[in-house]
Amino acid sequence: MTDRISKQLNFIKEIDKMKNVLRMTLVSESVRRENDAEHSWHLAMMALLLEEYAARPVDITHVLKMTLVHDLVEIYAGDTFAYDIQGNKDKEDRENKAAQKLFSQLPKDQENLIFSLWREFDDMKTDDSLFANALDRLQPFLSNVMTQGHTWMLGHVTKEKILWRMDPIRTATPALWPYLLDMVSEMEKKGYIPE
Repeated sequence: MTDRISKQLNFIKEIDKMKNVLRMTLVSESVRRENDAEHSWHLAMMALLLEEYAARPVDITHVLKMTLVHDLVEIYAGDTFAYDIQGNKDKEDRENKAAQKLFSQLPKDQENLIFSLWREFDDMKTDDSLFANALDRLQPFLSNVMTQGHTWMLGHVTKEKILWRMDPIRTATPALWPYLLDMVSEMEKKGYIPE
């Protein structure tokens, strides 16, 4: 095998570990926690299906690439609950170190590509990354709706915190925002959002 193929296959084997990174959200109709690989697949499907609601035109192929790589660093950095103030303090540093460690296992051109996709997603400065991030926030929101606010209740996440966290949906996919607000109201009425 060439060195390039060897590096690519080893990287593919390494990222299989993503299936072991558990998130706070539950899989719908289950008590099992979702893993990062499931989240990334679900997010990619959402991007494909909801592209028409992007506030500005997006390159869906580029968006899909970002959705596939955006959480790879969690193989080494672990998942950080979005509403965990303490855990988010050193998240950027942990993830930067993880990105260097993981992506450097690839051939240099692919290392640069994956790193740039990951960085673009996190920076939220392009239309593609804003759209991808909006859906990245919508995905666990919908999981909470399907699991009676499971992680909101665990983390004592208030309506104000939920709406603050979901704000990229309002700007990047404004057509979806009224539906989100309706779901928040319904969840609040049912007592699935802490006071």
